[in-house]
Amino acid sequence: MPPPPGTKPQPPTGRSAPVKAPVTAPAKARVTAPAKARAKAPAKSAKAGGTPRRAKRPPAKHAELAAAPMPRAEGGVIAIAGEARGPAECRVHIGDSRALLRSVPECVRGEVDLIFADPPFNWKRDYDRWKAEHPGGTRDEYDTWNDRMPDGEYLDFTRRWLDGCIAALRPNGSLWVNIPDDWAAEIVLHLKGDRDADGHPRRRMHMVNWCIWHYRFGQNTLGRFINSKVHVLYFCKDASRRTWNGDAVLEPSDRATTYADKRTFNKKEGASGLRLPMDVWYGKYWGRIQGNNEERRAGHDNQIPEVYLERVIRACSNEGDLVLDPFLGSGTTCTVARELRRRSIGFEFSSANAHSAAQRIGAGPVRVRFDRPTQHISAIFSPRGSGKRAARPPADAE
Repeated sequence: MPPPPGTKPQPPTGRSAPVKAPVTAPAKARVTAPAKARAKAPAKSAKAGGTPRRAKRPPAKHAELAAAPMPRAEGGVIAIAGEARGPAECRVHIGDSRALLRSVPECVRGEVDLIFADPPFNWKRDYDRWKAEHPGGTRDEYDTWNDRMPDGEYLDFTRRWLDGCIAALRPNGSLWVNIPDDWAAEIVLHLKGDRDADGHPRRRMHMVNWCIWHYRFGQNTLGRFINSKVHVLYFCKDASRRTWNGDAVLEPSDRATTYADKRTFNKKEGASGLRLPMDVWYGKYWGRIQGNNEERRAGHDNQIPEVYLERVIRACSNEGDLVLDPFLGSGTTCTVARELRRRSIGFEFSSANAHSAAQRIGAGPVRVRFDRPTQHISAIFSPRGSGKRAARPPADAE
């Protein structure tokens, strides 16, 4: 199970965290330990006079990010400018998300179209990687979220940021929450409930989907089955008014890719040969972002894949809409939103992480492109042949 991404807010103090001078040393390109060892060792030749092996180099995107200037905050806010007919504007606010949800003007006025939240999981994580990679910084740059809360305190924290998100959404807005088994049920119950954290009446949220993000390489265990998923909860304020762009995220169906079923190419409803993604998400580029992945941002325990956010943002918002991430971490949400020409706002407690995320947002995503929607093929079986011998699809194949 992956740890929660980025550094997260501490319990609220009623005001945003103080902002000091940002960390100015650029993030170094991350090279895995085996790659470093190979780089030091002399090149080996093939058995029969072949060409020498070349030392593994870090992905080009890492070098590009390392060379990019580290942005500076003004009054606790980092602004990334938009471009005409190009990437949209973005703001990164440094502070506690609960306080910011009550103070940032767009949130107070309820003008947010889409919220994606990947909160801390209360897994007793240590968020001090920046301290090791950027020695000499100030205490405020190293302040980290207390990930060792008693359960009751953590649930109160969770209910309050959820209430802030609900208030920030437009009437046609949507809220997505990325959360593990530990807290999924409690979040669903709160969002479906008609009372806020203080017991005041409020409108119930509508659940659209309870999806699953499935990945390989879960943490090894001996006494229980290995975790290989996270819950992806999709809620909206009004099911009849929500923004929904299903055609923007279609993928080839199993009937088309595996069974060559002619019926799928002559549908009465929907696009021929295509379908909406299923509610279990997996496939190429959908795994955990490991150390040698080109998307990897140094100094962060975990990142969500770009294609994950691409699916959410394309399906549930339009160009020019406002996307909010209350736990920005490494910056994936705003990086993808900006490329897809959605305005975006991110909240991050750690000054160092906020500046790192802003640097990544300005550089742009690795895989996602505005004019080239990613189309996934999630079939798990090879094509079954064609003609008279082609296998008929099972009754539940889409």
